[in-house]
Amino acid sequence: MLPPESSAARSVAGVADDMFAALRGESGVLPRAESVVLVLIDGLGAISLRAHAGHARALTTGMAKKDVAHSVFPSTTAAALTTLLTGVWPGQHGLVGYRVLDPSRGILVNQLTGWEAEGLDPATWQASPTVFERAAAEGRPTFAVGVAAYAGSGFTRATLRGAEFVAAQTPAERVAAAYDLAERHPGSLVYCYLPEADKAGHRYGVDSGHWVAALEEIDAALSRRVPPGVGVLVTSDHGMVDVPAHRQVVLEAEHLEGVALVGGEPRMLHLYLDPDADAEAVSSRLTADLDGLADVGTRRTAIDAGLFGPVVTSAAASRIGDVLVVSRNNHAVYDGTAHDQRNRGMIGQHGGLTPEERQVPLLRFGVFAR
Repeated sequence: MLPPESSAARSVAGVADDMFAALRGESGVLPRAESVVLVLIDGLGAISLRAHAGHARALTTGMAKKDVAHSVFPSTTAAALTTLLTGVWPGQHGLVGYRVLDPSRGILVNQLTGWEAEGLDPATWQASPTVFERAAAEGRPTFAVGVAAYAGSGFTRATLRGAEFVAAQTPAERVAAAYDLAERHPGSLVYCYLPEADKAGHRYGVDSGHWVAALEEIDAALSRRVPPGVGVLVTSDHGMVDVPAHRQVVLEAEHLEGVALVGGEPRMLHLYLDPDADAEAVSSRLTADLDGLADVGTRRTAIDAGLFGPVVTSAAASRIGDVLVVSRNNHAVYDGTAHDQRNRGMIGQHGGLTPEERQVPLLRFGVFAR
């Protein structure tokens, strides 16, 4: 199991506090701003952005080596986006993966899309205060600009609590709406969500024409003028890697002996064991089976290494797999015994520890620009 970055590395967990400090004029990192806009480009890694700089001139002009941050582990939307919008690590907010165990019921739950169908309460399953609740407590206007389909979802209610949701269709319309809200409401905190690159990457791959077209559309949206007095931070929750078919590693029944449930996602599996299975033994066996393809470790190893953050609550720990399987390079590990194999067709993937997945841009515009 690979170690986390040093505590001195910039992290997406610090973005929330940076925004509040800038609004108060108390930041040692950012200039004071009348209002702040946080733009989240889902799925845009810093390495991929630099590799396609010619298609993203508004984003990359003036981008320095230091204009990056590290995402969390696992490098997946449920975990990382919640960290950005609460300011705490997955070990504290509890969204420790894509599909995880609900220990009270012994079932796997999808923390992006399964809130309603799988009976998760957004207020208790994710109990950490959001940045919007914190801003509202200071009397600040708060807004979240996103896709209309997400307005009432359980994940939205878990991560955007306290914000007034504003729907807009295209990236350009969402950015325009966010900037307008920030200008019309001094002292406000505005969030703007752009999922287009992530969707294109999953379906077609990061080096595809579809992904480049999505990046160009986002870049054009962010080329508009920032209103006076408004500070804009542009970042992402994670990057991704392309997984070709010959890099798909399939675990069959003999590999999964002692495993009751397989959660997570192919780049970072949570394995939940039978009551009588020994985690160290299963970990050792899979380490040999996946030699050179994935890192394997126990829950205790990962927590002790700080992979889920400096604090891991008992609730969060109970959702982490007994054994974790983290794919190396551009491999992905699949449960060959699962009935639903639709994710085998996904090209762009994330969840692991590679720089492509964990290094994200952290760009400054408006009054924040250098």
